[in-house]
Order: sequence, then structure tokens, then C-alpha cells
Amino acid sequence: MSTRAGSQPRPHGFRERLEFVALWLLVRAIGALPRGLARRVGAAIGAIAFRLLGRLRRVGVRNLTLAYPEWTPEQRTAALALVYRNLGWLLAEFCLMSGYSRAQAGAFIEYDGLEHYLAARDRGKGVLVLTGHLGAWELSSFYHSLVGYPMGLVIRRLDNPRVDEFVNRIRCLHGNRVIHKDDFARGLISAMRAGETVGILMDTNMTPPQGVFVPFFGVDACTASGMARVALKTDAAVLPGFLLWDEARRKYVLRFGERTELIRTGDADADVLANTAAFAAMTERYIRANPEQWLWMHRRWKTRPAGEPGVY
Repeated sequence: MSTRAGSQPRPHGFRERLEFVALWLLVRAIGALPRGLARRVGAAIGAIAFRLLGRLRRVGVRNLTLAYPEWTPEQRTAALALVYRNLGWLLAEFCLMSGYSRAQAGAFIEYDGLEHYLAARDRGKGVLVLTGHLGAWELSSFYHSLVGYPMGLVIRRLDNPRVDEFVNRIRCLHGNRVIHKDDFARGLISAMRAGETVGILMDTNMTPPQGVFVPFFGVDACTASGMARVALKTDAAVLPGFLLWDEARRKYVLRFGERTELIRTGDADADVLANTAAFAAMTERYIRANPEQWLWMHRRWKTRPAGEPGVY
């Protein structure tokens, strides 16, 4: 059994192979189905997971209670059930997406605000896309590259290297590239100086010093400060980008917001904190507009300020 620096011991080789084979078979099996049927299978898997994974369901309910104290228990349960349905749909899309052509994907994905992205890109100082585990995040960067706008993706390495390689191969079929979190700062600054685009998932729990505490749904949450630091250093454009399911249109919509003006007061630490808070608030606005599409099962408020009791 081998160990990577800063990580848990890797699984035994047999377990790694077993996990990889199971994923490969799942992707091939669902990927062989027509899209409508694949999404129904994905939704069924999501429904089973919702019922069976009690610990994750309890985390989701706890998070929804923090974020929406005015909701009834029935509202929280209903929202969480839709989250699992949407995750099932995302599983299906991931299994299918390596076979998508631009025309095929364009039949069920459309842009809203592409002009904001193009204006940010044309500044020539790089683009940082503020995004999160909302909607169909795996499909968003894939589709953006499929239509001719490849980007970098800041990704945490998966514990199983075989699975990590397999998943990243699909993510990068059309020119995307992975920037691992263990090479975050250098890779991100280099990308911005080259005028590239990088997407960053800004909605996960962090620990100091990589994270700072800012409000998120009215509760302090330890939030990654790297995007603010890099944006302030390079003057890269920062704008939100989320691929969201639109029930009325029965399509996904890849929405880009306008470029965010950075807060600059001359106090470096204060500026990092203020901009990180602004990014968290922007993410919150998108989640509030689509609460049934966010990953509520993540322990977003796990890290607490010194002296505060745990949330979970």
C-alpha cells in the first residue's frame, strides 16, 4: 500500500481495480442507452440513493435547515429528493457525454449571457469562472469546450488514480485541462497570464489558511480565498457561470453573468476577505434561485470559527 504526500493511504490495488471496473461498466451500460432512458435510469438510481444513504440525507436536511429555517420539514425533504433526481440526471449525462456532438448537445443545452464570457475573455487577462456544485457542473465545462471554448478545471485528485484518470479523460476530450488543487496557485497564475479560462468550484468547505470565514446563507462558512488572491494579483476577469436545468424549457441553460468588479482598497488582506465574501454571496444567489439543484449533502459548514460548536 502506497501513500501520497498529504493524502490518506491509497486503497489496495485490487480494490482500485474493482472500483474502476465498476465505474467503467456503469458508464458503458448507461452510455449505451438512448438519452431519455438513460436519464430515467439515472433518476431511479438517485431515488434509491436518497432512500438508502441516510447519513447523507441527514446532512442535507441539516444544511437546508440552516439555509431555509422558514421551510417546513416536508419542503426540505421534497427539495432534497429533487437534488437526488438531478444528480441522477447528471450521472446519466456524464455517462453519455463522451459521445455527444456539438449538434446533439445543442439540442438540449443553450447559452444565456455568452456575450459576458466573450467580453471577459477578450480583455486578454484571463477569465476565472465562479461556479459550484449546482446544476450539471460536469456537463457545463464539457459543453463549453465542445463548442470551441476549452478551459482549465481546478479539481481535487480522486483517491483512486485509475478512476481519476478515467474521469479526467472524459472531461478533457475537447481541449479542457485539469489543474489539480495541489498545484493550484502556480497553475492558476500561469493560466491567467496566458489569457486562459479556468473554472473554480467555490462552494466547498475549506480549512484555514486556504479558506477564510465569510457569510453563506447567513452562517459563517470557511471559503476558498484563492480565487480572490489570484484575481487581485493578475486582474483576471471574474464572472459566474452555471449550467442549470430549466424545467419550463426542458433544457439546460449555461448562464454567464456579467464580470464582477473587484474590490480594491489597498489593504491586501481586507480585499481578499471582501472579494471572497462577494463571490460567496454571488454563489448563494444562484443557489437560492435553484435550491433543488445544489449539492446539499456536502458538509459545507464543517469548519467552524474558533470556539464555535460543530454544526453536524
